[in-house]
Amino acid sequence: MSIIGILLAVLIIHVFAAMIFIGGSLFIWFIVWPASYKAASDESQRTKIVGIIGRYFGWWTDATVAILLVTGTYLGYEYIGGNFSLLTTTIGGEILLYKVIIVWITIVLMYANNIYHGKLIMRLAAEKKYDEMKRIRKITHTASFITLGLLLVIMGLAVALQFFMPS
Repeated sequence: MSIIGILLAVLIIHVFAAMIFIGGSLFIWFIVWPASYKAASDESQRTKIVGIIGRYFGWWTDATVAILLVTGTYLGYEYIGGNFSLLTTTIGGEILLYKVIIVWITIVLMYANNIYHGKLIMRLAAEKKYDEMKRIRKITHTASFITLGLLLVIMGLAVALQFFMPS
């Protein structure tokens, strides 16, 4: 297989993983979360339903993040042709560098939020401590919406890379 064939295969895998990750995140927030209010009137039960779906999606998140990191590293390396100085001397390289930085900020924010707050919210719901749970949800929702916004920025930077190939 030629280098072009390999690059194309890796790019397809990368885009497919991004579709699952970003699409799944949007699906959770815009479909699952609002529908959960109709699925269960009891706050503990509703939180349990969303938590179960979130944990299941978490496996897919972990898998797609791993795939995105591996394929993205390869694609980024090939994009600059192994010349790391292009990351600071060309527009395309700078866009790639910004994308990498934002990817890592997003990963840290997403996992810190999900690992800490996800378990806490489930415990508070089980204990029927709804006031405390609502307070924590405001924090976690803010972090989650920031994460979604960062994902959209990453996507925009990925598109911009197509217009600014480093020389």
